[in-house]
Amino acid sequence: MSAATSRPGTADRSTVTETIKLRLRAPARLRNLELLLLIFAGAIGTGALVLVQLGALGAVDSTVISFGAGVLGLSLVMHIALRFVAVEADPFILPIATLLNGLGIAMIYRIDIAQGQLGWEASGLRQMAWTAIAMAAALAVLIAIRNHRVLQRYRYIAMFVGIGLLLLPLIPGVGREINGAQVWIGIGPQREDGSVPLSFQPGELAKIALAVFFAGYLVTARDSLSLVGRKFLGMRFPRVRDLGPILIIWLASMGVLVFQRDLGTSLLYFGLFLVMIYVATGRLSWVLLGLSMFVGGAILASQILGYVGNRFNGWLDAFNDDIYNQAGGSYQLVQGIFGMAGGGLIGTGLGQGRPDIVPFADSDFIIASLGEELGLTGLFAILALFLLFVSRGFRIGFAGQDDFGRLLGVGLSFVIALQVFIVIGGITRVIPLTGLTTPFMAAGGSSLLANWIIAALLLRLSDTVRNQPRLVVES
Repeated sequence: MSAATSRPGTADRSTVTETIKLRLRAPARLRNLELLLLIFAGAIGTGALVLVQLGALGAVDSTVISFGAGVLGLSLVMHIALRFVAVEADPFILPIATLLNGLGIAMIYRIDIAQGQLGWEASGLRQMAWTAIAMAAALAVLIAIRNHRVLQRYRYIAMFVGIGLLLLPLIPGVGREINGAQVWIGIGPQREDGSVPLSFQPGELAKIALAVFFAGYLVTARDSLSLVGRKFLGMRFPRVRDLGPILIIWLASMGVLVFQRDLGTSLLYFGLFLVMIYVATGRLSWVLLGLSMFVGGAILASQILGYVGNRFNGWLDAFNDDIYNQAGGSYQLVQGIFGMAGGGLIGTGLGQGRPDIVPFADSDFIIASLGEELGLTGLFAILALFLLFVSRGFRIGFAGQDDFGRLLGVGLSFVIALQVFIVIGGITRVIPLTGLTTPFMAAGGSSLLANWIIAALLLRLSDTVRNQPRLVVES
């Protein structure tokens, strides 16, 4: 008899030892993969800045390149922090966000050159500063929240915070109307022309707070929302008494549309709730009911509210001369479409197009600017990055064993997905133009801050999901 067979526990102990070694090596592999992808993302972002300068100026300004390299440095700081506070976090989230952010900065800087903006007035430099603030906030979230389940305790606080942030722009003296939408607040002393040094959109942070509340609420209420109701045409529809939550969210969304004049934000909040209630209950009837309510409300608003009607007219008949030339008409939309058409398959090249002739080319229409200079191929690559980001978020959510984490992961990922669809759908005339910004890419500090916090929460979720104990079934 051999020594191995004379010791019954030797093989078991060696198997356990190998399993422990593999588990210890796995986090290191994740972080090393993340580091490699970060270097690749930083090289693309810095290279885009160089190409913009060569294409638009014919020379390279090392000062701007050093600022752009600072974004890579900040992402490396986050990477080092993840090795200590979230060692098993998803390795793709941070590099994708860094790459999208870097491409956005390069295009914003390119438009600054075309418009002759210099110094702090240049949107590109402000975007770099906001990127530093957003990454610092994301790092603070990772350090402060060591387990996502803690957020479930504060779901009602998150609800009040979300509602407060939504109502903040409606307070006289605080809210500011910009481009027809009352969704901004002014920070700092008011200048003679009525402007303020800094404006912020609190609704961007409200979507995170509401996602936390929806996830916490649906965990406790999903049984009554999913198991009870009458069947009609093969689907189980909820009872009238259970329609309270969706009616409240619908009224809140319509309130945003009526009082803040913002169709995109209204659609974003309501769509977020619909997807989360579908994931919680598994009932398609909730989605059909919700879509019917929102489409009906939007059509009614287009008949009653002039600014909503203009959005629909510009969408349905964008090339009509009367609509094209009127105030708030389809001029911006048509210019963006022709810009993307001019880019063709491979684009004009960074710094070689004319994206500056499109209104709000660095914010609402940055996708049209990128489409002109990077072409259809570049747009497909950007969409692939968003698709990968969202798919990783869904994977994180569905891999979780607790219902709150599952709903929160899906909700936060869907916020990014729906925002990208609303933006690109509006620019390509799939849906009416809404005025939302492209996540991580468009100029604007509030959007950038909110999206980096979403990335941090997904990183935290992925780390806790991998660390949570799993049931082992022995045959």
